[in-house]
Amino acid sequence: MNLKKNWMFIAPAAIAGIIVIAFIGGEIVKLLWNWLMPQLFGWREITFWQGFGLLALCRILFGGLGAHGAGGSRSGMRKRVLDRVADRVGDRWDDMTPEERERFRQRLRERCGFDPATAETRDQAPKPE
Repeated sequence: MNLKKNWMFIAPAAIAGIIVIAFIGGEIVKLLWNWLMPQLFGWREITFWQGFGLLALCRILFGGLGAHGAGGSRSGMRKRVLDRVADRVGDRWDDMTPEERERFRQRLRERCGFDPATAETRDQAPKPE
C-alpha cells in the first residue's frame, strides 16, 4: 500500500475521530453540569452547545485534555527556564567570597526555617520507642 492511499484513509478517520471525541466531551460536560449544578447551587440546566463551549473554555484556560504528557513543549520550556536560573545562581555563587556565601546560607536558614545543625543533632538523638 502506498503512502497516498494511507493518507486517503487516515485523514477522514482522524477528522471523524476528533468530531466524535468533541461530541462526547460536550455531552459529558452537559450531563455532569445538569446533574450537579441545578441541585447543588440552583443554577439552570445547559444545552449541548453550552457544554461544548465550557469544555473549550476550560481547554483554553487550563490547557487540559491534551496529549502533551511529560514530554510536551511546556515541560521542555520549564526545563530550559530552570536551567537558566540554575546557571545564573551558580554564576553568582562563584562570584561570592566565602563570607558572602556564609551570610547567604544564614539568611536562607532564617527565611526557610532550616538549620542543618539542628537536623544533624535530631538525627543523632535516640528515638523514643
